[in-house]
Amino acid sequence: MIMADVTMSNVSYGETNDAQKNVFDLGAFVGDLTIEEDVSSDDISLEGLQQELEECKNDDVVANILSKGAKLREYTKGVENNLRQVEFDSIQDYIQESNNLVSLHDQIRECDSILSQMETLLGGFQAEIGSISSDIKTLQEKSMDMGLKLKNRKVAESKLAKFVEDIIVPPRMVDIIVDGEVNDEFMRTLEILSKKLKFVEVDPMVKASKALKDVQPELEKLRQKAVSKVFDFIVQKLYALRKPKTNIQILQQSVLLKYKYVVSFLKEHGNEVYTEVRGAYIDTMNKVLSAHFRAYILALEKLQLDIATSSDLIGVEARSTGLFLRGREPLKNRSAIFALGERIKILKEIDEPALIPHIAEASSSKYPHEVLFRSLHKLLMDTATSEYHFCDDFFVEESMFYEIFAGPFAVIDEHFNSILSNCYDAIGLMLMIRITHQHQLIMSRRRIPCLDLYLDKVNISLWPRFKMVFDMHLNSLRNANVRTLWEDDVHPHYVMRRYAEFTASLIRLNVEYGDGQLELNLERLRMAVDDLLIKLAKIFPKTKLQIVFLINNYDMIISVLKEASPDVGKIQMHFEELLKSNTALFVEELLLEHFSDLIKFVKTRASEDPSSGSEKAIAVGEVELLAKDFGSRWKAAIELMHKDVITSFSNLLCGMEILRAALTQLLLYYTRLTDCIKRIVGGSSLNKDLVSISSIIRFSLSLARARKEAHTRACKANRYNSGLDSYVFG
Repeated sequence: MIMADVTMSNVSYGETNDAQKNVFDLGAFVGDLTIEEDVSSDDISLEGLQQELEECKNDDVVANILSKGAKLREYTKGVENNLRQVEFDSIQDYIQESNNLVSLHDQIRECDSILSQMETLLGGFQAEIGSISSDIKTLQEKSMDMGLKLKNRKVAESKLAKFVEDIIVPPRMVDIIVDGEVNDEFMRTLEILSKKLKFVEVDPMVKASKALKDVQPELEKLRQKAVSKVFDFIVQKLYALRKPKTNIQILQQSVLLKYKYVVSFLKEHGNEVYTEVRGAYIDTMNKVLSAHFRAYILALEKLQLDIATSSDLIGVEARSTGLFLRGREPLKNRSAIFALGERIKILKEIDEPALIPHIAEASSSKYPHEVLFRSLHKLLMDTATSEYHFCDDFFVEESMFYEIFAGPFAVIDEHFNSILSNCYDAIGLMLMIRITHQHQLIMSRRRIPCLDLYLDKVNISLWPRFKMVFDMHLNSLRNANVRTLWEDDVHPHYVMRRYAEFTASLIRLNVEYGDGQLELNLERLRMAVDDLLIKLAKIFPKTKLQIVFLINNYDMIISVLKEASPDVGKIQMHFEELLKSNTALFVEELLLEHFSDLIKFVKTRASEDPSSGSEKAIAVGEVELLAKDFGSRWKAAIELMHKDVITSFSNLLCGMEILRAALTQLLLYYTRLTDCIKRIVGGSSLNKDLVSISSIIRFSLSLARARKEAHTRACKANRYNSGLDSYVFG
């Protein structure tokens, strides 16, 4: 501040004394400056001096002072002189720039004046801006108020416009509903009318409006007119369904479904009329479908082929079944009583179209129960599926289906019960059970539940009837008159053939189902057949004939069962065990018939030791007769065995297996005899009488080939007779 004052005073002095010298003598003005010693310097405390010296020992100046040993006071004077010189130089610089500083001072004053004016002007501006801000705030408040009013008016306008639109009745709407035809435009107008009716009924504010009092009577008149017009239209379409030869499904899909909204309109705004329309449709379809199914059933009954009667049972004598009375029926139909045959194809044709009666009748075709059953239920499933979908789409009521089909179900039930009560075809009944199961799967895949109860009822009706007919077959075996059934013939009995075909048919129909109850019933039937077969065999006077009879029947049963199923079931295993045991018995009987002495000796004496020295030791003479007897007639005996087997057994393969077993057993017996002879003292003398095993085998093979060729030629020549025999046995 002192320097500034000095400077300003020097500047003023320079302005008033322009004539004076421009160089100012600072030394004359200031004088000699001397620094006096501070009298009180001795009183300065030196506490901490050592620490400060330690801290400053690295300073170059301090180190220099300490190293040169200069005195502090002298050094201080030097510093003060330097400072005084610097100060003097600075003052000289300020004096030289004095003109510039004066000019700067004037400029600053002018700036202050201008800034003062600007401050006054900006103050005015600030006052005006404050006033404008107040006005803007007022305008903003007014704008917000006007915006809110506008928003409220728009909301009110939209509601009012919607109210007016919903409540007014345009003249065009009146014209279309009153005078227009029921078409697409009428449907759209009906939808608009429905919305208006709902609007005045649902909204409580509308009910309190004065406009409703003017409009409501007109709306009510339009509603009544629309309901009346829709009712007349639907009833007219329903009459078309009653016309003969009308394709109901096409009429429903292409005509009625186009106008399904009219039903919704009636349901919402004319419930009483809707009930009448609903009842009229149910009554119409009930009668129409009942008539259609009744006509179809009557046509199917003309195509019916009765396979079996109450007397066509497994254990019934063939002569008592009216064979000659049925001579007009084809053989293939008679064979279908117990054999499945081609009838199983119906399960592969489960989804084929239903029979067309007049086409089948024109070709004079006849069909068993299961074919007509499948055809009728195929038509039922397709009709029910179509009607179920239509009721759901048109009326939005699935429950209507059951009211509509009450009549058709009654017609089908009446026919089904009459057929079932007179059906004695167990194979056909089982086929119908399997068909019903397949139909249930089809409806399940379609996801249509409307026939579930009906198909369950059909299934429940079929099983007891099948069980009753099955028990009739079972009882016919248990109560069979053995004397009247017996025939003096060891070939397979026709009752056993019936049983085999019947069992094989049911096994084949049970392959994919594994019905345990059916398997149990078949086991009961098998036990009854076992008993009857043993009783028939015992009537033969000779044991050998009894065994041959049993083997032939067991072999035939096994052959038929193998054709039915590739898997070996319990029943087949049972008969295979019986065949095996009886084959062993027959082999023994056959060998005893031709080589009884040889077999007795081998069984009783061949195992004795000739060197034991006992009294009953085997002598050469004892076996010599056996060896010579065998050597003299073994070929003739084997040939007789061949003839016996060929004539005794119907199945050549079975006969060959039995003959092979017999020859194998004979070779075993003869081998034991030769071994015994070799052990006897002097037995070597009989070697010339012994026959080699290879000779016996070669002879047997040549004989078997010759017999097989002869049998093949005979079969070709007698093929027709074999077919007739099969029919008689069947």
